[in-house]
Amino acid sequence: MSATLISSTTSIPGFYWQWREQPIYYVRAGQGHPQRPPLLLIHGFGASTDHWRKNIAELSKDFEVWAIDLLGFGRSAKPNWQYSGDLWRDQLDDFITQVIDKPAVLAGNSLGGYAGLCLVAQRPQSAAGLILINSAGPFTAIEPQPQPDPLRKIWGELILGILRQPWANYLLFQYVRQRSVIRKTLEKLYLDKSAITDELVEDIYRPSCDPDAPQVFASVFSTPQGEKVDVLLKQLTSPLLLIWGEGDPWMNAKERGAKFRQYYPQLTEHYLQAGHCPHDEVPKQVNAIISEWVLDFSFQRM
Repeated sequence: MSATLISSTTSIPGFYWQWREQPIYYVRAGQGHPQRPPLLLIHGFGASTDHWRKNIAELSKDFEVWAIDLLGFGRSAKPNWQYSGDLWRDQLDDFITQVIDKPAVLAGNSLGGYAGLCLVAQRPQSAAGLILINSAGPFTAIEPQPQPDPLRKIWGELILGILRQPWANYLLFQYVRQRSVIRKTLEKLYLDKSAITDELVEDIYRPSCDPDAPQVFASVFSTPQGEKVDVLLKQLTSPLLLIWGEGDPWMNAKERGAKFRQYYPQLTEHYLQAGHCPHDEVPKQVNAIISEWVLDFSFQRM
C-alpha cells in the first residue's frame, strides 16, 4: 500500500492510494477520537469526493472524516473492468483495512449507498455503522409484475440492445456529459436550485473528460444487477441510519423507506425537504443528523 499527496482543486489536500495497481483518490480531514469511529463518505454515480465538500468541513470538527472516489469515478482510475457492487465492496473493504486501519461508519449517497450496504452486510468486520442517503439498489420483486405491452416490450429491448453497442454508448455519453445537460439534470434532482452552482457542474463535468470515462458509463448497460437490497439487509448487523430527500424524482422515498423498514425494522430514518442529494442540498441538516446519530450510538457502545 502506498499513498501520495497531490494538489487538488478542493480545499482539502488529496492523496492517491494504489489498489490492484490502480490509483484511487481520497481525502482525509479531522482528528481521530478513541471513542468515536471514523466516517467514510461514498459518492453517487457520476460524482466524486467533491460532492461531500459541504459535509467534510463540518463533520471533521467532531470526527476523523475520509472520502473516497470509487474506481471508475472522480480522480480515481477508470480501467476497462466490470463494475459492480462487489468490486466497490472489495475496494472499500481494502481501503478501510489498509488505510483507515479501524472500522468506520460508512455514509453513501445513491450508488455509494448501495456500495456501502454491500460492504457492511458482507464484510461486517470493517464497519461500525451505515448511513444511507437516498440509497440506490434493487429489491427482489415479490408481487407478480404486470405483463408489459408487447410492442412496448419490443421497443424497450431494441433500445437497450442499441445502448449496449459501443458506438451508441459513446454518443450518449458525449451528450449527457455536456455542461448544459448536467445542469438540466441537476435541476430535476435538486429542489433548491440555488444549490446548483457552476462549481458543482464543473465537479461533475471534469471527470468526464478522462479518456477512459466512456467505458465506465457503458458498464451501466452491460453489468448485471448486484445482490438485492433485501438480501443484504437480512445479513446486516450494524446500526443503520436512513436519510431521505422526499423530493427525489428518481425514487419514491416513502415507499422505498417502508421496504427498508420491512427488512430492517430497527433502523433510524429522517425525511427532509430535498431531492436526490440532500447532503449537498441541505448539508446543515444532514450534518447535524449524522453527528447526533453517530455520537449517540458511539456513547451507547462505550
